[in-house]
Amino acid sequence: MIVRELVEGVAWKRQGGKVTRKYRCTFGPRKGRVMSSPAACNAPYKAKAAQTLKRTRAASGKRIAFQTKKTKRVSANSRRASSLNRRRSAK
Repeated sequence: MIVRELVEGVAWKRQGGKVTRKYRCTFGPRKGRVMSSPAACNAPYKAKAAQTLKRTRAASGKRIAFQTKKTKRVSANSRRASSLNRRRSAK
């Protein structure tokens, strides 16, 4: 199986002050998610980490959502990533 068959497309995301290339999973338990590498699509599920994140989001979800919204609107890297992710018109 070739990596191109497993990966639907490339997405750009902000990471550590830079805009980096990520991959959208087309198989496995993370189908539809954007991951750092195609191999990460089939990685084992971390139940404890998922529970911790669930509790954190429940406790401070509104604050995180507000900060994320502000960052995506203001940050130069966020604006660059969104422009890179826009579909190009077929000419």
